[in-house]
Amino acid sequence: MDSLKAIFSRKPRGVGIELTPERVNLARLKKQGASLKLEALASVELAEGIYEEGQILDTAAMADAIQTVLAESKLKVRQATTAIPGRAITRVIPVPAELDDDELREMVLNQEASLYLPFPREEADVDYQKLGYFVDEDGIEKVQVLLVAVRKDLTDPYIEVFQQAGLALNVLETSSFALIRTIREQLRQFTPQEAAAVVDIEFENTEISIVVDGVPHFSRTVPIGTFQIQSALSRAMNLPPSRNTELLQGMTVPIQTMDTVGAPQMGNTNPGTTAMLRVLGELSDELRRSIDFYLNQGEDMEVAQLLLAGPGASIGQLDEFLAQRLSLPASQIDPISALSLEVAEDIPESQRAGLATVIGLGMREV
Repeated sequence: MDSLKAIFSRKPRGVGIELTPERVNLARLKKQGASLKLEALASVELAEGIYEEGQILDTAAMADAIQTVLAESKLKVRQATTAIPGRAITRVIPVPAELDDDELREMVLNQEASLYLPFPREEADVDYQKLGYFVDEDGIEKVQVLLVAVRKDLTDPYIEVFQQAGLALNVLETSSFALIRTIREQLRQFTPQEAAAVVDIEFENTEISIVVDGVPHFSRTVPIGTFQIQSALSRAMNLPPSRNTELLQGMTVPIQTMDTVGAPQMGNTNPGTTAMLRVLGELSDELRRSIDFYLNQGEDMEVAQLLLAGPGASIGQLDEFLAQRLSLPASQIDPISALSLEVAEDIPESQRAGLATVIGLGMREV
């Protein structure tokens, strides 16, 4: 049975739990009239070596951390939704509209999936969702289908960890889906010819998703995150290496004046800032490559805006820095404002962008 089967189905209410290399986050939302209330938000730090490079290395320690965050939230739940960051294959594929549901399922999950996966079909968990109908250039009616696939060696440890923690998994999705759910209203401002580049700057990686009509058409994971920025900063300042990246939330990226060749002039910046700018420059180069690659696929599209999420999005003036480097409008995602969330106590703006994914997981359980 494919463990991704539940991406597009409904189950009893639980909590959203996000696993990251540095912490486990939990969110529970509830409907209050027409609006949403953030009922519970909790987070616990993870020690090094439990979760690295998108893989759970110590399932027992991770299960303990999940139980700890549940205890902190004071919630009694038996179900959860979680997400795998990056590492997913997403494709929008056209299939004949006349297929019935069983024929469509067989065609997408087996024939089409085998064509698009860079690894054997039997090694993947696959799910799909019908998006909408269109008529192709030959006048044939087709249906667009969103195909999502993740390797079983990534999904299986997640299922095992939640079992060990005493929770049934209602949904195992990809983090980009959770994030897109949080900003769905914001994404509605774009036309079908405009894509948004959603840039999720996490601890070890940045996940770049090119989103059209609320659907990720292209995803790429880049190995630059807050830990790499923090490490460059620490080395330059002769500070001991640290996994605590909270220092970055107080940092501001100086907005450079550009010289005649379009390179930033460093001026009188200190070694730490220079080191941070170098890593952020690499990140902006990777963003440019990803956007160019997507646009070169022949789609008649433009990327209209960068939307920044994740803990790294809270670095001061990062949106302006990337906007300048890429000549694109950029803004930080604030899930509290985006969803008009009612919160029991105020959440500092510097922490909000880092909650976009876990809040999206919590929405799945409303």
